Amino acid sequence: MAKRKSASTLAQPQPIPGVDDARIEAETTQLGELIWRRLAARQPSFFEQRWWDDRILAAAMNDESLKVQMFRFVDVLPRLKTHQSMTRHLQEYFDEIREHLPWAIQLVGFGVEQVAPNSILSRTLAFNARNNAQRIAKRLMGGESTDDVLKTIHKLYRQGYLFSLNYLSSKVVSQAEADQYQQRYLDMLSSLGAEVSNWPAHTSYAHAAAVEGKSAATAEIPQLQLSLKLSSLTSDFRPLDAQGTMRVVLERLRPILRLAIEQQAIVQIELEHSTTNRLILDIVQQVLSEKEFQSWADCGITLPAYLKTAESDLTALATWVQKRGTPIRICLTKGEYWNQEIALAQSKSWPVAVFEEEWQIDENYEKLSRALIDQPELFKPVFAGQSLRSLCYVLAYAQARNLPRSRVELQLRYGLADEQAQAFAELGCRVRIDTPVGHHVKGMARLARHFLENSANDSFLRQGYSAEVSIEDLLMNPTVAGQTARVRKTSKMWTVPPQGFVNEPVTDFSMPAHREAMQGAIEKVEHQFGQTYSLIINGRREDTRQNLTVRSPSDKSKVLGLVASASPEQALAAIDSARRAFVRWSVIEASYRAEYLELIARELRQRRFELAAWQIFECGKPWAEADADVAEAIDFCNYYAMQMRELAEPQRFDIADEENAYFYRPRGVVVVISPWNFPMAVLTGMVAAALVAGNTVIIKPAEQASVTAAKLMEILQACGIPDGVITFLPGIGEEIGPVLAGSPDVDLVAFTGSTEVGLTVNQSAAQVHAAAQSIKRVITTLSGHNAIIVDADADLDDAVTGVIESAFSYAGQKCSSCSRVVVIGEIYDEFIKRLVAATSDLKLARAEDPACQIGPVIDEESCKRLLALIEDAKQTCEVILAMETGSLAKKGYFVGPHIFANIPSESRLNKEEICGPILLVYKAADLSEALGMANSVPYALAGGLYSRSPANLKRAKQQFLAGNLYLNTPVTTGLVARQPFGGFKLSGIGSKTGGPDYLPQFMVPVNVTENTSRRGFSHETTTES
Repeated sequence: MAKRKSASTLAQPQPIPGVDDARIEAETTQLGELIWRRLAARQPSFFEQRWWDDRILAAAMNDESLKVQMFRFVDVLPRLKTHQSMTRHLQEYFDEIREHLPWAIQLVGFGVEQVAPNSILSRTLAFNARNNAQRIAKRLMGGESTDDVLKTIHKLYRQGYLFSLNYLSSKVVSQAEADQYQQRYLDMLSSLGAEVSNWPAHTSYAHAAAVEGKSAATAEIPQLQLSLKLSSLTSDFRPLDAQGTMRVVLERLRPILRLAIEQQAIVQIELEHSTTNRLILDIVQQVLSEKEFQSWADCGITLPAYLKTAESDLTALATWVQKRGTPIRICLTKGEYWNQEIALAQSKSWPVAVFEEEWQIDENYEKLSRALIDQPELFKPVFAGQSLRSLCYVLAYAQARNLPRSRVELQLRYGLADEQAQAFAELGCRVRIDTPVGHHVKGMARLARHFLENSANDSFLRQGYSAEVSIEDLLMNPTVAGQTARVRKTSKMWTVPPQGFVNEPVTDFSMPAHREAMQGAIEKVEHQFGQTYSLIINGRREDTRQNLTVRSPSDKSKVLGLVASASPEQALAAIDSARRAFVRWSVIEASYRAEYLELIARELRQRRFELAAWQIFECGKPWAEADADVAEAIDFCNYYAMQMRELAEPQRFDIADEENAYFYRPRGVVVVISPWNFPMAVLTGMVAAALVAGNTVIIKPAEQASVTAAKLMEILQACGIPDGVITFLPGIGEEIGPVLAGSPDVDLVAFTGSTEVGLTVNQSAAQVHAAAQSIKRVITTLSGHNAIIVDADADLDDAVTGVIESAFSYAGQKCSSCSRVVVIGEIYDEFIKRLVAATSDLKLARAEDPACQIGPVIDEESCKRLLALIEDAKQTCEVILAMETGSLAKKGYFVGPHIFANIPSESRLNKEEICGPILLVYKAADLSEALGMANSVPYALAGGLYSRSPANLKRAKQQFLAGNLYLNTPVTTGLVARQPFGGFKLSGIGSKTGGPDYLPQFMVPVNVTENTSRRGFSHETTTES
């Protein structure tokens, strides 16, 4: 921790108009010290079970490595069905941090690493671990059954508390699961609401109302409160499809709100993540503005203070509430997803949506609390959280504003703040207990994730279990605390990118302005259909005898453009032009060539929505996929420009009288044969690498993506690339491909596409003609038959959604798409059930529709091939899912998702690349068998494993044959610099695109040695006299 500055040098908080700040600070401190003394007198004794539980929590809160492993173990616990698996996971999670364990736990688990899986000791350890987890779960949760929950909340009622029920839900992966969660909410309201509504209001609240001159009826405060996540009401909570999401959510939300009104209950809707909060607010405002809910005041939202937008959100809500005419409840919290928000911002290269320092969050909390208290006509505030300072400040400010404590509602966590709740209640506050309910062990796993996320915050949870925290620190004004340089320990979350390289941010479609920009680009591009695109050789446009008619795969009646189709003679002319231009281009300074790439990147960024729109129409890419493709193209330009500047500097190894320089020279003429599935990203990456290395380039794009390639050519010319350096040569691959790959005047062929075509290109390029001056270099990125393994202990929420994204995003047409999933052990049936239900809910639509999750396949040939493959599979395999395309197939090339199981060993499905929305499911007994299945194909491109076993994750890193291996995440990402992409075996030749070894392949390494002595005279050894 940084050295604390003296009080006289610290910045003081800004004064609040009309409020005695010094008095509020003094009252805050006085209240805090009073509560702290009471808490100290109420700690459990050595002989109580809670004392021992608290020691475990204390160890976790004060030791990061122990905390992470402990809560991760609790997270996986519901999946551990046998004592053998329980013992194995205990060993894997805790052996490495054994010295961090408290002495009591070390004694209980002594020798766990030597425990035999089937021994009596193994059974005992497993029983104790599960029993302890269940005991703590019962402490922290309000019950599983309705009767248990009713007993809990009645106990809270007798103690003088209000309560809020928070159902701990798994991730909703299908609309059927969303229906189930809606029913659970309805059941809680109907079964508990009728009972609770008969309980009289607490006398303290009725007395407070009388003092304020109100009737006892006015004092009635609804006892039952339901905390609700809107994301649990749909499996597809996507801001990109805002209208569709709102429609589905409102259909399930309205019945809940109606029943809540009937049962006189409160509904508190939670803001969840920064990317969904805008849509949640829109839904809340929409439904509460409807006639039947407009006058209802017992509904509201949580407002997380860690959000940088919280203040502006509250201002917007105030404006809306004034228009609505009825106040709403606002529950102010610190926020629950800080780590996730930070990680999301880093992964997307977005601005961080949350405050990154604890004192900033605390400061914002106090600012927002003042705004809520100052506007009682608009808001019915509730103040949640575990921070002693924050809650005491709320009471002090409320007192300064003459707000009785009986009207200040505080919300504390069940089982974690019992003494704190009692202390605040004794001060006359209205205390509501946030009570998680649900299955104890599964619910405890959800709480474990919450603890992992939030234990870094200053809170009762941490403060109560840390001997290092003083009352002065707890009650310090956050503005003052900001001067003590208390920085969150987040440095381990990322490493410094190479030379400061940062990936281009993908578009955040949760922002309405971005959705409008994309929609505008789509409409603009539609008006440009039907243009003609010529060859460009040596800067001149050339016509051809025939043209390629490019149609939209979403609607084959739409002709996007007519693209020239080069003849073999024109291909030869292009090679000759490129050869002549190479003489001039190759001698240009590398730094100047790098500047060209940066110009290209800026132009791509300027036109990103337009370029994405062309891909949406031409290649059937959904909005987000098309946008990410342009972002990756920008990354390639910036990364290779940066890398070329480094490679341009010779590496030296000099000794006396000898200088040695290792450097690179351009190869010559490079033919780039690009694919249709990443029409801008992969094409730009190959062109950028060849270009910045000093080569001249002939672009031969996939026929299906020729218009997108033409748009890139427009950008290359607009950036001033000299004539002849880039040649645009669209055409039919079978006609001009052999000419380009086989020419002795071509020095390198860079190809991305199917393995079949790639091997043909490699064979043609390998022929050395008599006139050849060099052996042609070939770089290929080819296909895969990619597998994901789902371990027996996997998180099925993540595994199901990850497999679906990997298998069916872009209709399964990425080279990295998952076509096989191997499920281990007894989770097979549950996984299949959830997989089928979730896949069935995917929306097939035209790619330009923002609701589209699965668009068309690329063309008629691909469509016919896949339909024939499906028909063959239906005859020999078990059909798990066969989704029909309906009327879409009449206009476009649509193939619905299909899932097959029990595939015969002799089936060609086991070996062939599929490139479509077809998923094969296999069952394995253990990881050894699963790895054998995954590695049985002749490809090694992408692979994945979902597991919570540290040992199995480690083993996969060593034995899973894949150029890109993804652990507990989808397999279809491949970010430049972060995740260089490429495979081996039959999945490619050469180093990974977007990685440190890719660019040097486009150059020839040279070493120059010079003897610097003259006739025995060594200038290195001369000395001055």
